[in-house]
Amino acid sequence: MSDAATLIVGPSWVGDMVMAQSLFKYLRETDPERPLDVLAPGWSLPIVSRMPEVRCGIAAETAHGEVSLATRRRIGLELRGNYDRAIVLPRSLKSALVPWFAKVSRRTGYRGEMRYGLLNDMRPFDKAALDQTVKRFLALGTEPGERLPDIPFPTLEVSADNQRIVTRKLGCPTDQPVVALMPGAEYGPAKCWPLEHFAELARLLRREGYFIWILGSAKDRAAGEAIANATPARSGILNLCGRTSLEDVIDLLAMTEQVVSNDSGLMHIAAAVGTRVHAIYGSSTPDFTPPLTAKKDIHYLRLDCSPCFARECPLGHLNCLRNLAVAGVFAAVLKHRVAWPTER
Repeated sequence: MSDAATLIVGPSWVGDMVMAQSLFKYLRETDPERPLDVLAPGWSLPIVSRMPEVRCGIAAETAHGEVSLATRRRIGLELRGNYDRAIVLPRSLKSALVPWFAKVSRRTGYRGEMRYGLLNDMRPFDKAALDQTVKRFLALGTEPGERLPDIPFPTLEVSADNQRIVTRKLGCPTDQPVVALMPGAEYGPAKCWPLEHFAELARLLRREGYFIWILGSAKDRAAGEAIANATPARSGILNLCGRTSLEDVIDLLAMTEQVVSNDSGLMHIAAAVGTRVHAIYGSSTPDFTPPLTAKKDIHYLRLDCSPCFARECPLGHLNCLRNLAVAGVFAAVLKHRVAWPTER
């Protein structure tokens, strides 16, 4: 590798990794010949591999929150001489270690956690000016004092070959329109629309002729079963939670007409593959982490107590989500119904 390349230390959440593609797109647009490599958790490399702006994804080999000084030193030494610039997206001290061990000449990141010395292009962190996660990422790709660019939306590549393989393997029907439901949120239950709301929505959508795919991780399997079992005879509804890889989820979401999702990583993936997103917000806010797409409907009550950004409702009532009516989400889905069959 030539040392005229940029190493980006990526974030540790699915949604943040998708939003980071906005930065990658901007960097590629401003310097098309400069290679971009991304150091990221191993689980996120399938997402990175669907970003054409990235030359190479490098496994960080450390768990979320783990310092692993020896591992970071080894990776840094292996990367030494390959890069002349690094951009560190997380604001933790440990995230800045690999570029420092790699002796990257310019190491950009925000001030925080006593990273003096580890970073030599230290930027002030202005929460008011950088009021969205994606803006915080984009700002690190600009020069100090430079105007923040317009946000380029993420667009993940989709594999038609894998779509055929995975739908056949999982028995996913493709001869009727599909709405995907994503009832999970890794951050915590204060982001999750009640399962009975998802179940009611599934019943209403089935009456309209939609197939329902429930997507999520193995942790969401029980939630998916609860939604599926509330549908009469479980006809036309598939609980795929825990049965798909991240690549599979990317490709399946690209086949759906619409998705209904909590504020989660899968919501951002859905936005990045071009399906219409119905995004449900409770303890978080669309002002901070909106789905980066023009094809979105936001469902958010803006109660006085939200956003609280808590993992569990501090008041114990979860009204920000319980009071978000199924009828409104259902009507929004029907509003954007497309003719079937149709070319996607």
